[in-house]
Amino acid sequence: MQRKLDQFWGEYRALIYFLIVMALFRSAIADWNQVPTGSMKPTILEGDRVVVNKLAYDLKLPFTSWEVGRWADPGLGEIVTFYSPADDRLLIKRVIGTPGDTIAMRNNQIFINDEAAIYGKLNEEMVRQLDLYHRHRHSFFVEQYGDMKYPVMMNPAEPNHYNSFGPIEIPDDHYLMLGDNRDSSMDSRAIGLVPRERITGRAHTVAFSVDYESYYLPRMDRFIHSLDYE
Repeated sequence: MQRKLDQFWGEYRALIYFLIVMALFRSAIADWNQVPTGSMKPTILEGDRVVVNKLAYDLKLPFTSWEVGRWADPGLGEIVTFYSPADDRLLIKRVIGTPGDTIAMRNNQIFINDEAAIYGKLNEEMVRQLDLYHRHRHSFFVEQYGDMKYPVMMNPAEPNHYNSFGPIEIPDDHYLMLGDNRDSSMDSRAIGLVPRERITGRAHTVAFSVDYESYYLPRMDRFIHSLDYE
């Protein structure tokens, strides 16, 4: 038995070292996450593989949430990954409220510290990424507050508990997250505010993308595609 173990180790130790290093790298430094839902449309599509910088805000011990060092905090408008406080699922959403902010939504219009976000027309190129069903049933805008701006989509409707809330004052070390697809997102309106220690990194680029509706064919125009709106 010992001889077989020695032989196995001799043949595969380089692969084992590589797998350990990759696991540590993905846990603590950078990762890529598959996006299975449309909650961040039109910014992120189903089938996108998104690159996440896990050193954007802090350093955690690999495979834990124990923070070793912190040098930044998520800012308004940034897209982050985090573990849901409701069921520990890994989610990706946009930061809309930071500690000390007061956030309200009135019929899908965001108010941050009593200042209303303004809404402009979204470019047609982003809208054309979506299928006809979504294009016909939704309105598309650029939501802007101060210097930050990003795409959103929503289904015009009467005010209800999901498209109107608040005002909510964000306590220390907590964040309010919303999906860009405002009427189809399991975000802070359903799971509550997100504690700082549950945030795992900042998403910034689509590495590559496949189209689930077209036999998983690659979407070449989304390879190495920035998530920042320009």
